[in-house]
Amino acid sequence: MTIANFGAHGGQPVRLFTLTNESGAQVQVTEYGGIVVRIRVPDREGRLGDVALGFDSLDAYVAANPFFGTITGRYANRIAGARFELDGVAYGLARNNGAHSLHGGVRGFDKVVWRGEPTDTGDGVAFTYISPDGEEGYPGTLTTTVTYTWSDANELRIDYRAETDRATVVNLTNHSYFNLADGGAGSVLDHEVTIHAERYTPADDEAIPTGEIASVEKTPFDFRHPRTLGERIDAEHPQMRASRGYDVNYVLDGGGGALTLAATVFAPKSGRAMDVLTDQPGVQLYTGNHLDGSLVGIGGIAYPKHSGLCLETQHFPNSPNEPSFPSTVLRPGQVYETTTVYRFRTHSLD
Repeated sequence: MTIANFGAHGGQPVRLFTLTNESGAQVQVTEYGGIVVRIRVPDREGRLGDVALGFDSLDAYVAANPFFGTITGRYANRIAGARFELDGVAYGLARNNGAHSLHGGVRGFDKVVWRGEPTDTGDGVAFTYISPDGEEGYPGTLTTTVTYTWSDANELRIDYRAETDRATVVNLTNHSYFNLADGGAGSVLDHEVTIHAERYTPADDEAIPTGEIASVEKTPFDFRHPRTLGERIDAEHPQMRASRGYDVNYVLDGGGGALTLAATVFAPKSGRAMDVLTDQPGVQLYTGNHLDGSLVGIGGIAYPKHSGLCLETQHFPNSPNEPSFPSTVLRPGQVYETTTVYRFRTHSLD
């Protein structure tokens, strides 16, 4: 592991940690936003290349980051009306997505400086942030640790842990954008995706769940068998039109609780594949619908529309306002713990 200066934010120094495994594959993570800055893994010819979208500098992340690589919280995804009720008390949240709260608010976990420390094993970094009571409207002082571990098997393991001193809601994820072919220079529409989910949570035109849990059968959201993202991304479906591509939460067949395979992505051009394993009940598929080429990332690449895809493991959007969804309430004495693994490998077209 190497540790380097990555700049400063709000008067606080920010460091960049580089994790390199025995084959030379690398992951870089930084204290600002707990961001996964870079992932370099081999293609089918053994050539290392970037598979995550990101920036070369801290200033670029601070200026305009559409959540590339970030830890998102306290509540990943949307809370309708930027409010929820808990134990008979109504809480108003920061609005940053129209009338709603998205990814923790105006200054979510993606925009704060975490304290990073190498793990005892030397193959990981543990980031800790203490969110004060009332931050972005959320109750309770929340102490969160997110640990990134990079293995010799090219597995990026993310362990989340949080505790509170007052009843609150918590939903944490990582918002990395992946492009397994060319690091974001081109589209991911040729990537083949499999998602182990027979159901999803339909959403309205503002991406708020309707409260229904519906079958993916005969919808463009059916990835139970491998399909390219481009095959139906222009489908005449109201949710697809509203989001300008895929932006949908899947109800995983595993149901949460045990670490199971949630999704697989394969890029025929490079031979790279990525498996996503999680113990969460849901995963959000997002296809970089608002990228437009104006953001210039690592290596001078301008990221066009659909140049990256996200698979954000999570509890369902707006769960605090949907009693039928799995609960995201965390109380004093309880520990929020969840794990997600992004496993990179290669295989041939055969």
